[in-house]
Amino acid sequence: MKVTRTQAQLFRRILQRCFAVKHQKCFVDYKTSHDFRHGEQPAMSKSRETTSIPSRERCPLAKGLESMAPLVRSVEETPDPIPTTITGRIPFWVNGSFLRNGPGKFEFGKDRYTHWFDGMAMMHRFHIRDGDVTYSSRFLRSDSYVRNSEKNRIVVSEFGTVAMPDPCKNIFARFFSRFQIPKATDNASVNFVKYKGDYYVSTETNYMRRVDPQSLETKEKVDWTQYIAVNSATAHPHYGTDGATYNMGNSYGKGGFFYNIIRVPPPDENAAKADSPDFAGAEVICSIPAAEPRKPSYYHSFVMSENYIVFIEQPIKLDLLKFMLYRIQGKSFHKVMTWEPKYDTVFHLVNRHTGKVSEVSYRAAPMFTLHQINAYEDNGFLVMDMCCGDDGDSIGDFTLENLRKGSGEEMDKFYNSLCRNLPRRYVLPLTVDKKTPLDQNLVTLNGFKATATMTKPGEVYMTHEELHDDELLQYGGLEFPQINYEKHNGRPYRYFYSCGFGNVFSDSLLKMDVHTKELKVWRYPGLYPSEPVFVASPQATDEDDGVVMSVIITPRKEKSTFLLVLDAKTFTELGRAEVPVNVPYGTHGVFNEMG
Repeated sequence: MKVTRTQAQLFRRILQRCFAVKHQKCFVDYKTSHDFRHGEQPAMSKSRETTSIPSRERCPLAKGLESMAPLVRSVEETPDPIPTTITGRIPFWVNGSFLRNGPGKFEFGKDRYTHWFDGMAMMHRFHIRDGDVTYSSRFLRSDSYVRNSEKNRIVVSEFGTVAMPDPCKNIFARFFSRFQIPKATDNASVNFVKYKGDYYVSTETNYMRRVDPQSLETKEKVDWTQYIAVNSATAHPHYGTDGATYNMGNSYGKGGFFYNIIRVPPPDENAAKADSPDFAGAEVICSIPAAEPRKPSYYHSFVMSENYIVFIEQPIKLDLLKFMLYRIQGKSFHKVMTWEPKYDTVFHLVNRHTGKVSEVSYRAAPMFTLHQINAYEDNGFLVMDMCCGDDGDSIGDFTLENLRKGSGEEMDKFYNSLCRNLPRRYVLPLTVDKKTPLDQNLVTLNGFKATATMTKPGEVYMTHEELHDDELLQYGGLEFPQINYEKHNGRPYRYFYSCGFGNVFSDSLLKMDVHTKELKVWRYPGLYPSEPVFVASPQATDEDDGVVMSVIITPRKEKSTFLLVLDAKTFTELGRAEVPVNVPYGTHGVFNEMG
């Protein structure tokens, strides 16, 4: 489709309306944002790590994989708690609710969703008390779910599925409806998050939904744009020791595209608690301009230590002009994301107490990351551990068509084409100034293999350390990392827990010792675990005193889901709670001790 100059101008005006927030305060003025190298162009990757082997090629090729189709089909909700069958023993000190989120419905009427991310949000609750477990689930009653249900077809566009015009309209109305500004979805299927003590389910738009963590009842819809100057936020906030919550969101205005750091203060202990969303005092503490305003970077999460936040501007680009063009052409939005490894990865260092952006430009070779493991400060350095890959094309590949490929050659070919994410460590020197010498490794921490070199005044280039041994490769790399968050987030730590990916969906649970790079593994053929969550023992003295919980599903047998409880120290099974219903593969979850 050839785009005329007039159409391009139209797209540009629509973009400004689509990505800018409604209120005048939401247009970020570049001159009033932090002093951040005005006009700096994105640096082309200098390929300093050309000898490294891409993560996908380091892992062995799979052969004879089974189909994942049963794990991505629609299921019925179970709103009333039902009992489970306990095998082994669930420690009596574990009291609370394991809450999970993820897609659970993939069609309305004759309409089918295209991408796994598009499925309607389904919330799950495993309530644990005195060694017993009950299970319940509910679909989130989002506007998207309600409207789709009323029309019995898909009427709200999602990440990979564009809603078609109403067939009851005439041909002209259907044509011009493609030029309407697409409304963001409130299908919050990614995670459970907390703000001021309240639980919300979240996705990556400007909408969240407050929920009751016990009944899973859907409550108020929250629009970020009504509180602060952002038009989206991640589903992976961080929590400070003072009770404040930090997150990141976008804004788009006359000055360009901005990545914003958000702070929501802790609840006011002196204020009466109202049964309603409370975002009083929420603020943007820092705005970072995108290197390319019309092609900003995609991000899923961010790094936080005790004193710093790091935003990683990676070479996965969102083409905003293509976004609107695809809307007019009736194409799905997941195709507007492109992997462009000609650009460096840029680490933006921000003081989270003052909001000041470092004047130092920290860079590394092109890489792709969704989830950070942990970050901490150590003698003038910021140590950052994260799951990384060398190919960012894979996000758009998780279509339902691909995930439902048949066992054997079809699934093997798809899986072997995907990126493998591996744990890596980057180290940022925090004391760089005009006196810092050029062209020598600045990382002086004992035993660390990561490097950081000032290549020119104000620019530091980093290489990573592989945070694993070759043993990990046989498990297909890892993702969904979790730590003892309450005690060790933003502070030195030793262990993290994650999923190994020997198939398209995770097929093992892993415990990694970052000091020795030794692995402990839970893995059984045909069983597919969810993201692990660590729960500390009340009498814990060691970092790994507690349990690790995961929901295990299988494509081999109907109604065979179970909650698995492992001893976090030995990584051996303590018990399981079998659920007599089908549960689809999900995304993220949390443990609610007050459940």
